[in-house]
Amino acid sequence: MSGFPILSLMLAVPLIGALACLFLEAKAARSVALIATLVDFALGVVLWMNFDVGGAQWQFTERLEIFSGFSWALGIDGIALLLIMLSVFLMPICIGASWNSIEKRVGEYMAAFLLVETLMIGVFAAQDIFLFYMFFEAGLIPMYLIIGIWGGADRIYASYKFFLYTLLGSVLMLVAMLWMVHTAGTTDVPTLMAYDFDPQVQTWLWLAFFASFAVKMPMWPVHTWLPAAHVQAPTGGSVILAGVLLKMGGYGFIRFSLPMFPEASAYFAPLIWGLSMAAVVITSLIALVQSDMKKLIAYSSVAHMAIVTIGLFAFNKQGLEGSMMVMLSHGLVAGALFLCVGVIYDRLHTREISRYGGLAINMPRYALFFMLFTMASIGLPGTSGFVGEFLSLGGIYQVSTWAALICTTGIILGAAYMLYLYRRVAFGDQKNADAAAMPDLDLRELLMVVPLGLAVLWMGVYPESFLAPMRADIAALDARLARAKPAGDSAPTIGKAKPAHEESAAHGGSH
Repeated sequence: MSGFPILSLMLAVPLIGALACLFLEAKAARSVALIATLVDFALGVVLWMNFDVGGAQWQFTERLEIFSGFSWALGIDGIALLLIMLSVFLMPICIGASWNSIEKRVGEYMAAFLLVETLMIGVFAAQDIFLFYMFFEAGLIPMYLIIGIWGGADRIYASYKFFLYTLLGSVLMLVAMLWMVHTAGTTDVPTLMAYDFDPQVQTWLWLAFFASFAVKMPMWPVHTWLPAAHVQAPTGGSVILAGVLLKMGGYGFIRFSLPMFPEASAYFAPLIWGLSMAAVVITSLIALVQSDMKKLIAYSSVAHMAIVTIGLFAFNKQGLEGSMMVMLSHGLVAGALFLCVGVIYDRLHTREISRYGGLAINMPRYALFFMLFTMASIGLPGTSGFVGEFLSLGGIYQVSTWAALICTTGIILGAAYMLYLYRRVAFGDQKNADAAAMPDLDLRELLMVVPLGLAVLWMGVYPESFLAPMRADIAALDARLARAKPAGDSAPTIGKAKPAHEESAAHGGSH
């Protein structure tokens, strides 16, 4: 693969497909969109197979100087590889989910989705800080259109809220980027990751980036745009929003906030922990009382993302690896759950939980897959959810027993609201004749849920295939953070550093 611009090709394929869809009839636009996403998935598989685990940190690099201070610079490490694979895996499923449900302006809808794919891959592959910013912000536009044009009854309100929340934070990030480039004299992301900014200035830079990443995650209390966006978005929009777009905030913390501003990250770790612990409990309790299926899953997403942020700021390998695994698992599981909601919404055109019941009788295949994804969301051993949560809680426990207990409470509440949802939808009496008459999954729907089910089980049974590509990158980040680990009694207590003579005495005693 040396010298072959595979990343540029992966960006070009959906972009060309998007342009073609704008000029095609509905049936042809659907086919072109599906082919483009499948080609990109095939290129992703080639990328994965040719990625050298244990090789150079940055692989498949491309660089073309556009003008002074801005380059077309692409390249990936193991972390970016996994998030790109998640993106290209979910996109054909999103196109399949929209096959019959989208009937107006089909060409524009498919074009918007393909544009989202290009921009998502660009975010994870960009190695120029301004190129990253362009991809990061441009992703708002097609998603705003998808919600605003093809969404539900309150789509205009939801799309404006989504756009304004996510844009306002990013203006501050751009100002911080301009200062960083002026100070460091480079726009190269790997170089900036190793650059030592003044700890006094790091605080302000960190806050500027936090304003953008916290909204994208979304962190409590700036999460309120998410339930509205999910409820109003079409099924495909919800799948890609939960599956990949929420991960951009976590990726931002891993790629920018932690390595570029380690001292500031340590300083603000108590803030992150406090917000995350509050989010785990509060949003889980809110999910427990929802009557709308999409809202319930949306609030559960906020709780899962809180486990990600608390793990990232645990400042240890276990927490970092766990956070990445939670992001990957949540991408698959939340996407699959929104797909399950979409399947029955297409039949009955309601998301009210009370309208269903006893679906295991007339839709046994649906009930089976819905159960698998419910169990994965809870974190049942053998599913993808268990691995990430186990690693994250292990990393959190090394720092604070209380924080681990509070996060575990959130996981218990997660089991409560997911099992409560499943019982009301799949079991019980069939009170409504229209729900009892719904047909089971057809071939198109099986082709969407089976790959997701297999991926969830693969990650749960053999997580090493996902951990191996990112292990060296996590170790490098952990080494970068080691000098800045918070000390003292402030929560979170991340272990006081022992004086050198005490350390050597302790080692001598142990021998």
